[in-house]
Amino acid sequence: MNKDKTSLVVIDLQNGIVNSQHAPYTGAQVVEKATKLVNTFTKNGAFVALVRVSSFDGKDWFVPQTDANRSASGFPDGWDHYVPELDAFQKTYRITKRQWGAFFGTDLDLQLRRRGIDTLVLCGISTGIGVDTTAREAYARAYQQIFVEDAMTASTKEEHDHCITHIFPRIGKVRTTDEVLAMLK
Repeated sequence: MNKDKTSLVVIDLQNGIVNSQHAPYTGAQVVEKATKLVNTFTKNGAFVALVRVSSFDGKDWFVPQTDANRSASGFPDGWDHYVPELDAFQKTYRITKRQWGAFFGTDLDLQLRRRGIDTLVLCGISTGIGVDTTAREAYARAYQQIFVEDAMTASTKEEHDHCITHIFPRIGKVRTTDEVLAMLK
């Protein structure tokens, strides 16, 4: 892996998401693995993008008519803050998105292309929502991708396993944290 052409993209590791119920890994387990990745990537001079979902006033989100029940309650203060373990890293690029994927409506693609990056290493929460949508957007933009299986999780094990088994192998490579860290040495 060429660290000059590779970026780590960390999806939605923020207070209001990490502290929810997840499977097959807990939010704390994903934060631990992601922190190792961010630490190693930044020490090697690689570009790291931390992505969070947030809203200015709730009117900047697309709210489709769906069959799923949506909570009408607001979010508590600080729900969209990066978890402290990641917020401590100063040499990371911060992106705020207003939807599931990290590309639409952000400057992620611009920042990656200006740096000559052609490969993304993806991790975060949720495997089947934020990570999957970002992965599909990256695929449409012709990025090579590596998915860090044990540094992402979902609402259910089935959702996580579906992406890991059926979606991600078709658009990139699935690896563990240890395998990705070994590639950077």
